[in-house]
Amino acid sequence: MRLLGWAVHGTFAVLLAIAVARDLDAGRPGPVAGGVLLGAFYAGGVASLERRDRAGLARGWLAVLTAGWAALALASPGFVWVAFPLFFVVLHLLPPRAGVPGVALLAAAAIGATAWHDGGPRLPAVLGPSIGAAVAVLMALAYRALYRESEQRRLLIGDLVRTRERLVAAEADAARLAERERLAREIHDTLAQGMSSIILLLRAARRDLRADPDAAEARLREAEDAAAENLEEARGFVRALAPPALRDASLPDALRRVAEAAAARTTTTVRFEVSGTPAALPVGHEAALLRIAQGALGNAARHSGAGRVGVTLTYLDDQVLLDVVDDGKGFVPDGPARSGGTGYGLRAMRDRAAALGGTLTVESAPGEGTAVAASVPLRPGGA
Repeated sequence: MRLLGWAVHGTFAVLLAIAVARDLDAGRPGPVAGGVLLGAFYAGGVASLERRDRAGLARGWLAVLTAGWAALALASPGFVWVAFPLFFVVLHLLPPRAGVPGVALLAAAAIGATAWHDGGPRLPAVLGPSIGAAVAVLMALAYRALYRESEQRRLLIGDLVRTRERLVAAEADAARLAERERLAREIHDTLAQGMSSIILLLRAARRDLRADPDAAEARLREAEDAAAENLEEARGFVRALAPPALRDASLPDALRRVAEAAAARTTTTVRFEVSGTPAALPVGHEAALLRIAQGALGNAARHSGAGRVGVTLTYLDDQVLLDVVDDGKGFVPDGPARSGGTGYGLRAMRDRAAALGGTLTVESAPGEGTAVAASVPLRPGGA
């Protein structure tokens, strides 16, 4: 819209300057002064209308501008062609039901002004303004149609984006609520019950502290035992949030165990390597990478028929990479699920990587093996 506006303004300025220059060479100071004033009035109106969207002011400015042009067109033939950019100004500021008749009146005025200077109408003088008016009307109507379609598309895309955001937020809320309920049940059945027992025992010990010190001592020992038991429950509860393979081992050790277990269950040779300097990772990162490796090894064992599988864990400065490559029969990654498979395993691996801001790529082709590459950033937003 802004580009079209500046094109119209530039055309108006060029045609007006040509008309002023011709009258200046011809020694007609009146039209020259009128052209300068008309240009200044046009520029002032454009600047003010850029800042304020007022239909009444714009139409009043257009009426004065048109009247000034008509006077100059009667005074000098060079100003007749300034009507062409005025066609677009009229169509822009007026609705189509008023803009098209306005352009017709401007074209008739341009034809009449040319006939006034030439002593009568001539065919070129009639065809020029008529063709210019027709072209302006067709361009304006086509642009209006394209603009309406673009606006409708923009609104539709905005609605779709907002709907998708609401769905994502609703799914996230539902997942949070489900996890909160699960944790609440676990805490209620373990930690909360133990804390209640400790409180009751301490109250009983305080009540018996003076009357029966031995009973109070027994209650304190029971409370101590209950606290130790509850602490062990809490530790077990925390350990349950991480995969068992990671409870007492680092990620490389856990992956090596998983690779050895996969090799022991099948006739496939599984080789595990670590590249780079191992670094401590958040529990969520280690759990996700371990689950991805287990899923990829499981797919290789069930579907690929591979003789060799390589698992590589690479530590970089800003991310950790996990590659699982086999020499099996391969498949088409974007095609239908393989025989005996559901396709859920790859989706689950992608979801685990995406949840940490990472990516998972699968490269394969029939007869050429399969490569699964997971990348997990070490910092938020570093994928």
